[in-house]
Amino acid sequence: MYPPNICGRHCLGPLSFHKGALGTNVCLSLGGRRVERDRETFQNGLTFSSRPIRVQEKIHLRVECCDQHWHGALRLGFTIIPPSSSGPLFPPAMAIPDLTTTYGYWASTVPSSLIMPGAELRFWVTPRGILVYEGPNGLRYKLLKGVDVTRPLWAMIDVYGQTRAVLLLGSEKKGLLKLRIQKSCPVPSPPSVSHEDSCMCVNKGHPCHTPQDYRLSADPITTTQIDPSIELLWSFPAPTAACALAAPCGSRPSSETARCVASQSDTAMRRVDKKLTDRWGKEGEKQR
Repeated sequence: MYPPNICGRHCLGPLSFHKGALGTNVCLSLGGRRVERDRETFQNGLTFSSRPIRVQEKIHLRVECCDQHWHGALRLGFTIIPPSSSGPLFPPAMAIPDLTTTYGYWASTVPSSLIMPGAELRFWVTPRGILVYEGPNGLRYKLLKGVDVTRPLWAMIDVYGQTRAVLLLGSEKKGLLKLRIQKSCPVPSPPSVSHEDSCMCVNKGHPCHTPQDYRLSADPITTTQIDPSIELLWSFPAPTAACALAAPCGSRPSSETARCVASQSDTAMRRVDKKLTDRWGKEGEKQR
């Protein structure tokens, strides 16, 4: 199931996007490591990893292009369903809620304030089935839990909303005591990010208008910065279809801290114990 160690004993194998399971509005480049969505739409940008991803294998991404006139942004997750085994209408327009309502697919939103052009991020799943995101600020966020780690997992990367293009920079997995580090096959150094290709209309104070008046929001919950020494502090509920009809950027609140009205009461962030006795190992995760 896993690729051969073609670069040596500690190689995880090549890593790119799955060429047989792509959204209808995306194209690949740079050897299948860069994916870009059509700038005329906010959806149909769903992609998968070309191979199964190991538990604790951290996938390294770089945001290439952003268009701030859309609502919501990148969505990350995993699936136990082989992308190549799905039907001709696969993949659907969006990971959430089109796939996450089916068992075997887990995905979460990433707040757009953390993924500006040039931002590098990592995400992975822990042995306990927790999806973790590490932002460009080096802080870690618990996105969701319950991922089935007993079966092979493919990464899901939904190039959605404000996120128009991403680049796979590789992956790595640290062994016990961090004495051995496995990495995906080396790739050429990527070209620098061109900020001129992004539409940063909100930052400039002149939001542009889009033909769509309504769209699903990918940011129903605010982002809370956490202490870098604490890996799990906030739990992010997955958005639901109730968080629909988000206004275009010209009329939405300018602050990224605005909450989805439909989710304000019943999907508020759940606090978990700050005092974890260790990282992922011992019983320290107690939800209040």
